[in-house]
Amino acid sequence: MEDYLSDKEQWEWVKAQLRANGPAMILALAVVLAGWAGWRWWQQRVDSSQAQASAQYMQMVQALERSDRSQALVVLGQLERGYPDSPYTDQAKLLAARLYVEGNELDKAATELSAVAAHSHDKELALVARQRLARVQIAQGKPDAALATLEGTEVGAFAARAHEVRGDALFAKGDRQGALREYRSAQSSAAGGSTPLLDLKIADLGGAAPPSATATAAAAK
Repeated sequence: MEDYLSDKEQWEWVKAQLRANGPAMILALAVVLAGWAGWRWWQQRVDSSQAQASAQYMQMVQALERSDRSQALVVLGQLERGYPDSPYTDQAKLLAARLYVEGNELDKAATELSAVAAHSHDKELALVARQRLARVQIAQGKPDAALATLEGTEVGAFAARAHEVRGDALFAKGDRQGALREYRSAQSSAAGGSTPLLDLKIADLGGAAPPSATATAAAAK
């Protein structure tokens, strides 16, 4: 309607609206401003929190570069207490799991990986954790647990690795045909092509290996 009024008439119309609806309009404006201010406060708080978590994660990385395992685990504890829901904490747990695997502390590695697999808000990070957990379970002599862990992980770029780890689990159970089938699925799912190790696994089970894998095996002898 105001498109058809003069400037003076528009101003008079606005004043009339304020007199008639002033309290409600002021309340609505206050609610909008409060919501915006609250969102800005929360966004700044999240940004600050993530920056602090990122800084602590880098401290852990630097400790590992110095081979200071004790300090790395101290920083992990700080991240877990201060930023339990941060993706940087999940990444730190993956680093800790690698440390534990290198130290043959498989139970501790499984604990860290299980936590990321179960609680990470990052679906891809959770998939990575599940596949690594399955490898640890195979090393623990628990191939059935590994197969259960891998259920539903054949997703996108993760499909090839899931099939290969499942093949490792089946091989550990003595199911050579099942393992070969999974290795072949991994080979066909790999976006960047098969790896020499995967080719050798297939060849070892009597499957056809690419010439490059055969040559590598011959050279190794």
